[in-house]
This record gives sequence, C-alpha cells and structure tokens, in this order.
Amino acid sequence: MPITLLWAVDVYGRVYSLSTAGQRWERADDVLLELKRVTAGKGRCWGIGCDHQVYLNMMPSETAIRYREETYENQRWNPVDNFTDTLLPTDRWPWSDVMGMNPQPLHSFELPARSWEWEGDWYVDQSCGGEPSQTGGWEYAVDFPANFSPDKKWNSCVRRRRWIRYRRYVAQGTWAKIPLEKPRRPPLPLCDISCGGWEMSDQSGRYPYLWAVSQQGQVWFREGIHPRVPEGSSWEEVEVPKEVAQLAAGPGDLLWALLWDGNLLVRTGLSLDSPTGTSWVEVDSPGKEVEALHVAVGVSVVWVVTKDFKVWFRRGVNSHNPCGSGWISIGGEMMMVDVGLNDQVWAVGEDRGLYFRMGVTPSEPSGNGWIPVSAQWGNYKEFIPPRSKCEFSGQLTQASEGSVLSCTDSDSELGPSEPPNSSTNTPALEAAAPSVVPLGAADPPTSPLKAQETAAAPQQEAPKRFIPASDSFINSLVSDRDKPSTPQPSITEAPQQDGEEPTPAPILPTPEALGHDVPWMNVDLEGAGAARGTLAAVVVGGGPLCDGGAAAASSAAATYALGTLEPSQGVGEEDGPVWAWISGGGCDVDADSQISWLSPTGPLTSSLSLTPVQSAAWSDQQQQEHREEICRKPLERSNSVWVRKGSLRWWRDWKPQRWVDVGVALEQSTRPDGRKDSIFFVYYTQYDEKKYLHVFINEVTALVPVLRDCHYAFAVYTAQRTKQRWPLILAAQTEKDMKDWLSLLSDCCCECRGISGPPSRQALWSTTSKGDIMVHEPSFSLEAPANTLACDQMFWRQVPGHLRCVESNSLGLVWGIGWDGTAWVYSGPSLGDAVEQHQQTDARSIHVYENQRWNPMTGYTDKGLPTDRPMWSDESGLKECTKGNTHPPSPQWSWVSEWTVDYNVPGGTDQEGWQYAADFPVTFHGHKTMKDFVRRRRWTRKCKLTLIGPWLQVPPIPLSDISVMPCLAQSSMEQVPVWALSDKGDVLCRLGVSTPNPAGSSWLHVGTDQPFKSISIGGANQVWAIAKDGEVFYRGSVSPQNPAGECWYHIPSPLKQTLRQLSVGRTSVFAVDENSNLWCRQGLTPSYPQGSAWELISNNVTKVSVGPLDQVWIIADGVPVFPSETPGAVCHRLGVGPMQPKGQYWDYGIGGGWEHISVRGNSSEAPRAPHPPAVGPPRSPLPTPPPTQANGSAVGV
Repeated sequence: MPITLLWAVDVYGRVYSLSTAGQRWERADDVLLELKRVTAGKGRCWGIGCDHQVYLNMMPSETAIRYREETYENQRWNPVDNFTDTLLPTDRWPWSDVMGMNPQPLHSFELPARSWEWEGDWYVDQSCGGEPSQTGGWEYAVDFPANFSPDKKWNSCVRRRRWIRYRRYVAQGTWAKIPLEKPRRPPLPLCDISCGGWEMSDQSGRYPYLWAVSQQGQVWFREGIHPRVPEGSSWEEVEVPKEVAQLAAGPGDLLWALLWDGNLLVRTGLSLDSPTGTSWVEVDSPGKEVEALHVAVGVSVVWVVTKDFKVWFRRGVNSHNPCGSGWISIGGEMMMVDVGLNDQVWAVGEDRGLYFRMGVTPSEPSGNGWIPVSAQWGNYKEFIPPRSKCEFSGQLTQASEGSVLSCTDSDSELGPSEPPNSSTNTPALEAAAPSVVPLGAADPPTSPLKAQETAAAPQQEAPKRFIPASDSFINSLVSDRDKPSTPQPSITEAPQQDGEEPTPAPILPTPEALGHDVPWMNVDLEGAGAARGTLAAVVVGGGPLCDGGAAAASSAAATYALGTLEPSQGVGEEDGPVWAWISGGGCDVDADSQISWLSPTGPLTSSLSLTPVQSAAWSDQQQQEHREEICRKPLERSNSVWVRKGSLRWWRDWKPQRWVDVGVALEQSTRPDGRKDSIFFVYYTQYDEKKYLHVFINEVTALVPVLRDCHYAFAVYTAQRTKQRWPLILAAQTEKDMKDWLSLLSDCCCECRGISGPPSRQALWSTTSKGDIMVHEPSFSLEAPANTLACDQMFWRQVPGHLRCVESNSLGLVWGIGWDGTAWVYSGPSLGDAVEQHQQTDARSIHVYENQRWNPMTGYTDKGLPTDRPMWSDESGLKECTKGNTHPPSPQWSWVSEWTVDYNVPGGTDQEGWQYAADFPVTFHGHKTMKDFVRRRRWTRKCKLTLIGPWLQVPPIPLSDISVMPCLAQSSMEQVPVWALSDKGDVLCRLGVSTPNPAGSSWLHVGTDQPFKSISIGGANQVWAIAKDGEVFYRGSVSPQNPAGECWYHIPSPLKQTLRQLSVGRTSVFAVDENSNLWCRQGLTPSYPQGSAWELISNNVTKVSVGPLDQVWIIADGVPVFPSETPGAVCHRLGVGPMQPKGQYWDYGIGGGWEHISVRGNSSEAPRAPHPPAVGPPRSPLPTPPPTQANGSAVGV
C-alpha cells in the first residue's frame, strides 16, 4: 500500500499530517501558517487560511510539474523587406496565441506565483507538426488564418513560428498561497472548500475539482485544475437557490451542500462534460427539530452531523440517485465528519479528539463503531532539551495581543472570570486581562511566594480544561485590550518529596506586557457554540522543570514568549493538539489496513480520545489505569448499514424492449429497536441520463424464477406491480449468481416479515409453469368475511424442488407430482426435526411441430401460403420454433435425448407421424382424406433436471393427479385418505398415510370402467372424479373402515360441456370444463351427497382448489384489461359463505405463469366476534343448536 497522509487542523490553526507508515503527527514547517480548514485529495491538500486565502500543498513526487508557455511570432512578406513583422491592419498581432486573437509578446509572460520558476529562456520550436523542420521552425501559408505547412511556396505570403518556455512548480511538499486571478473578479472571502471529483463514475484517473463557499453563501468552482496546473486558473460562480454554509464533494460525482437554514442541497448532473452539474435538489435535515451542522460525502455515502452532535448516515446514495432515500442514526457525538478514500470515515469528536469509523466496507458502508486515532504528537525531527528553571522562573505568560490578528470587533461577550465550582483561593487567569509579549524580550523576574500557598490549592476543585470552540473565544481575549493590565503576584513552585501525591501547581500570571504587537492571524474557527468553560489553567507538576519534570501550562488561553518559539511545541501542545478539523481524502486506508495508530488495542496517547460520555463515566477513577481498556472497545455499536452490490441484466418492458445491463444494490439497515429495513436498487442509464428503480423489501410479495430467452431470470413482485401486471424482471450471468440473489432477497423478505423455518401446516402451496414451488403463510384475515387480505398483498416464498402440481392438508401432509409423473412427498420437519434434503429429478418433453401444405405439382411441401403459420412452430402456430432454436425450459435443464417423431399425439397419427386437416387451424386427425390440404407432425425431445430439495420419492407408479383429504387443524386421524390417478388413468388409493409416515405404505387399486383424468377427495370422505370423456363420477361408501369405497355413481355433466378438473371441499364441489368455465354443484346434502345440478360461476379458469373451509381459489387463464400477460394468475373468490356457497366476485392476485394452487391446508378461521346480548326477554324459547358437521364427524362449536 502506498504511503499516504491524514491531515488535521487544531483550534489554533496549526496544520498537522500523519503518515500511514508513521507514528507521530508532524506539524507543517511554516510555523506562522494558520489554516481554518483543509480538504485533501490524492496527492494534494487544499486549505483556507485565517486570512481567507486558499493554500495548496502538493505531495512531493519523482515527476516534476512543468507547464509549457508558448507564443507565436507572425510575419508577412512584402516586395521590399521580404518577410517582416510589419503586418497589415487587418492581420493578427505580431506576437499572438495560436489563433491570433490575443497579443502575447515575450515580455508579457510572468510567473503566476512564487511557487513557480522558469526552467530556461525562450527558444524556437524547430519542429513543425511534430516533425523536424529545416526552416528554422517557420510555417508558411497564403494568408491568416489558413493551414500552415513547413514548405514555402511561391504564394506563401505569411509565416509563423512557435516560441516555447517552460516553468516548473517548485512548491511541492510545502504550503503555497493560490494567487488571485487578475482578469476576473475574485470571490468574496471564502469560508469553506472541498476537493473531489477525481474518480468520476464514467471515467477514472482524472484530476480533482475544487469547490468553495464564500462568507455570503455563494458557491464557487475552481476552473483550470490540471496535472500541469495544480492550482487552477480562475473561479466560476455556481448559482444556488439559497445561501450555503458548507459543502462536500466526493471522489465521484456526488456534491452536497449545507444551507444556512440547516437543510441540505444536492447537486445533480455532475459529469466530465458538466463538472459543475445542472441543478440543485433540496433535502431535509435528518432531525425535524435539529438543524444540520456538517455534511460529508464519499463515492456512494453521505454523512451528516446535526447541531446536537448526532451523526447520521444517508441510505441509498449513489451516482444514479444522489439524493438517497432516508436517514439512519449512527451512534457517537461528533463535531464534524469527513469521508476519505474507500469511503472511510474520520471525525472530530465533541471532545475535540480524532476518531475513525471501524468496519466500513462496500457491503457495510456505515461501519460498526468509532475508535480513536491514537498517534503520538510532536516533531521527532528535532530534540528539544528541558528548559532550565531560570529560563521559566516558574512563570506562565498570558494570551497577548500580538498573538491575535488586529481586530476591530471588541463587543464580544467575555467568559466568566473564574470557574463556577472553583474556590476563591484558587489562582485563575481572567480571560479579559490583556497583555503584550515583546518579540524576543526576556521574561522579567517575579517575586516568589511561600510554598505553603501552593499546597493550599484544593485539588478536587481544579478547574477543567477549556477548549476554544469559535471566534467568540478569540474575540474575548482582545475585547478589552485597551485596558491596563493589573499585575498579579507570581507564585513559585514548591518541590515535592518522593512518595508524595502530586499537587496541582497554581497558575502563574505574567507581569505587565511591554512593547509592540506581533502580527499573528486570528484563528477564525467555526464551532458549535461559545466558550464552554472558564479561561483557567493548572500546572500539573511532577518535579522541578530543570530536573525533567512534566510541569507545563495546560491552559488553552496561555501562550509563550515569541522569542522562544520552537517548532516542536507551542500553544496548546502540552497535552496534545486540540483538534478542529480533519481530512482523510488523501489517506488510503480501508477496513483491512494494518495501521498502528488505528489499532483498537494500541496505546492511547491523548486523554482527548474519549467521548464526553465516557469521560464522565470514568471521572471518579484514575484515567491512566484504564486507558488501554478504553482503547480496546469501540465507542459504540449502533445502527449498521449493510450493502450487497452486483451487476445484473434488466428487461426493459417498453419500446424498444430489450435487456439492459444494470447495477443493483441491496441495502439493509438496522433500527434501534432491532428491526431491519432493506431497499433493492436498480441503476441504469437511458439517453446518457442516470436513472434508478427501487423496491422496498418489506413491499416485495414474490420472487419468482421465470423463463426469458434462456436467461437465468427472476421476477420481483410488489403489490403495486402485481396490480399493474408489471413485475421487475432481472437476469444473472450464471445460475449461481441468480440463486445467490434469490436467496439473499428472499432471506431479507422473510426477515422483514418475521417468517423463518419451513412452511407451516396451514400454508397455501402453488406451482408455476416453470415448476417452481411457492408457499404463502396465511393469516386469519385471508378468509375473514370482512377486511379480507387483498390477494395482491400475499407474500409468496420459494421452496426448493420442482413439481407440476402439489396438494396438502392441515395435518402437514404435502404430496406433489413431477412433470414426468413421479410422486413426491414433502419431508419437512416433524416435531422440531430438521428438514431432510434429498436429490430430486424431473423430466419433461419439449415439442415442436412440422407443418406442410399440399399443392397439385409437388404434393405436400414446406412451402406454405403467405397467411399460413410458420413451417416449424409451436402447437398454436403463433410462434416459430425450429429444432435448432428450441432450447430446454431454462438453463438448469439439460437434453437427455435427440429429436424424434412423436406418435403419441391426441387424435392419432399415420405411420410417419403425420396428422391431417383441411386447413390451419382446425382439428387434426390421423388419416388423410380428399379434403385435407395441410398436415403436421410433432417432434419431441426429452430434457432432465436434477436438484436438491425436501422431497422424498414415492415409487413406483407414475401419477397424473393426486388429492389429500382436507381437514381442520384440530382433527386427529390415524390414516389420512390419499387418492391418485396413474398416468394411464387408473384410480389408486394410498394406504398407511399418516403424519409420522407421510409417504404411506402401498397403493390400492380401485376398479373403473374407463380411465380417469381428475380426482378429488373432500370432507366426510367424498370422492369425486372425472373420466377421460368428461363424465363425472362419485364414489360411494368411502369410510376409514372401507377406504376404497364400494361403487361409482354417475353424475351428469353440465349441458354440452366436458369437464376436465374438479376440487371437493367440506360441503361444496367445483369443476372446470374444457372451455375454462367454472361450475359449482348445487343441492349437496349429507343425505344426497351427489347434488342436484351444476351452476355456472365464471369463465377464464384453468384450475380450481377448494379448501377445508369451502374457500375457493383458482388459477385464472388471464387477467381482464391485461391481455398480454402470460396465462396463469392466482385468484380468490370473495363472499363465499354458508348462505352464499358460490361467492360473489374475484380478487386477482399474483399472475403470469402460475400453474397450480392448493388451499386445502388452510383451515385458519378468523375469530368470530361475540354476538351482542339480546335486549329484553326472548319472545320464544330458544332451541338447543344441533352440532355442526365437520369432515363427516359431529363436533361441537
């Protein structure tokens, strides 16, 4: 890792740097330099001086910074003097720029600042167009302006040559003042600057941009910053709607500004082509009642400090969404924060210590705790010997007028003359007492006092250290400078005996000041408030100074004689610098960096590294004994933001419809109460404009794998997107990426909704046309007669496995059938056991149709009419499908056979597999007639899928349909009836099925006169079935003692309709015919369970499922008003009740590719409200209510 620097400024304007390879803070060589703020970038650091000038410090490098100045000498030919600098009045200047618009004589070039020097004199460029020239550098042309060439021709009337001179930047490694440009008016005095933009998202490796704020709230942008011109050329004003107090620019294209009113502004449209952006967007402060105090931004993070010193993190911020989506409170009390490289966060604490945010990573940008920056302070380059007793004479000088820049403001409030809790005999230094220290003057002698007076100072009442926080502190020092100072008697220091407790030494005031002022600058530092304490100091002694004792003045107001100024120690440095600002924009560290002064277990060298809360908690203990323990702990473990980023493809569902490469991010934050919020972002670019989509995870209702152009795709549904039939379709590059994202998003969705573990016994089960298994955990409101849960708000989650259909009941029994007819039983947990995982396989056949038309010349051929279907198509003939471009359903499937002609086609085929018809599309038959002009045959190919899931195979008979008897959750049965149909149409009854043994023991064959295609068992062992020809049958005398029943009763079908599927509930029977009509059987009674008639309920239905509460759910063929949606939508019949068994209307839910649904396990009834008591005596005797029938057994309600 390269060696980089961390920059900081203390409250006195002194600038320090800390190397990642070092151990100590190093102060700037220019001891008279005083800066208010600094902002660092890669290889440079900018600062604002107390004189409101801008300073720049370029890091030393092996490559010199050189800039080439150039000007052109122009001449014209005349017949007398040949080529001469006497030009026509309409010509360009004799010395000009390359375009000839501006005069540039050689003597007009000057160095822009003292940080530059010339490398040599002017010389002529001997090359023309990059190639050596023999013409002395002259280029010729017919006239100005024209194309110049090194060849002189007969009509060359003008010529020019270029003069070059280089200047070199010599101020690397030092602070250089940026000169005010002369051509344009300079900005008003600046109060804040910020450096950024060197990592624009659309291109990296660029030079940085510099933004500034004036004291009048204007925003300025520094133009002309270039690797060869590091200080830039001029200022450009950027219009703002309101006055700005502070701004922050990130390494990328983020720029936030803090307004005077405490709100925030975000600059949008920042790019390489538009470095100043296009518009401002206002964002509210994190706190409704507390205004923002400071803002800092990184590549994709925003941190804010409010005026109550609380730290906030902005979630969802990136180049596509610079405004973010919400605020998250972060622990810690800070004065300011700064975001450096790698989005690492630095801060100045409320106690004026420096802190670093631990655990900041791309996946967790908010980190997890604060640790102090525990580097040592002082300059190790120079050894400062101990001062002799005669040098100090036990004196401490007061703040002098010369230590402050001349200031006319004298109406500042004065701080209290003594601390509120100090005793009267404790010497204190009054803030209003002025004094002047002569430059280089010797300290006058003082009269000693008795040592006993020193010991009389109460130790427990020692005044606290005062930290200046704003200009009011500095102004208070000079507000009464015209008053004559009152000399106070000095107090000598009493030597201590070995083993005695050290007593605090008193403050030693300075005699009356002498002489002249010293031109020091005003430390104009912004703070959170006025001075928080009393201007007092205590000399903590450990022995005489001449003997190496640690006695030093610790008052923040105390200074020293300027004649003894040393670079290693100065005002306020006795206990370490008191920090006011930090900038980590040039410090290349990350969460894994091994840096000694960022180690949580490293030595703590400054007492200011503790927060005020910790300092108060440990005020009764010896601080030295606990410093190491303090450093081992972060200051807090508070709200955390966790982010997972990646790249996917997004299906843009508007013209032109296509796949678009997008960036995605899942951002999760933890609330103080432990709850987690997550947002899923999708970032894309349209017409060079950055845009984004976002989905709140707690609003996601389903994550469904889908079939899209052989992509590893999945759909994200919300309630709103379900209503609009517009899911968010995303695709990954690999199957692993898709599974990782689906698992991650699904876990977050379940966590937000408090769902964990396998599906419950009451769950609703469903399968998609792709074979994925989805479950929904029902609530009481799902089947409530009032305030029913909307179907589009149901949350579906995926269960591992692959099935064509699935059936369940309230005892936790779940059976399924694969596409190849294999029966599977759910091996979920029983009595707290873990879910068993097994290998599951599934196979299916893919079909394409070869179509031909007959003509009199060649017979049947693949040359059809223009209006015909494609000669290779799907079954409908609407889509062209050839053997070459037809793929398995998804990339998870693999081919296990080659294309072959399929002879098992409904309607039959001839010997070659052809079916014939009069035209497309009509009914095809297996023999040719004179009127058959078209024919087709089906080609088939088998593919296979292998995966792991909680499903146990039930061999050996392939099934086509299955049904488990529904029951209430409180029911108890030794054996659960399970009926099924084989792939040949045989009726089977499974024996031995129970909760401990869900797979049962064996199949019992039930005789029939013809093959069946659908079967269902309902309450009270009612078994209904549909034959291949559409006829309906009822199985009589089925009971636990006689599980196979005795005989079949024929039930008439609806008039002129052929039924294909049915479902039996507790007291109702619903069926679907071949025309997708839904029918309800009327007249069902315990004495006549076959019913009396069929009643049409609805159309547009493909599958129906009736539950143990007689609730009705269907798979609709389509959704009204959305004809383009893929068939298969989940719908709920509302208004179903004992008096209205057929219900009233449909509630449409999630759709687009749903194949099957089973609600036969949901017996969750909403609690019934108690009836209000009757008013007055009843008019007639109330009979005892008879017991209600539940699943054929009398139970009390």
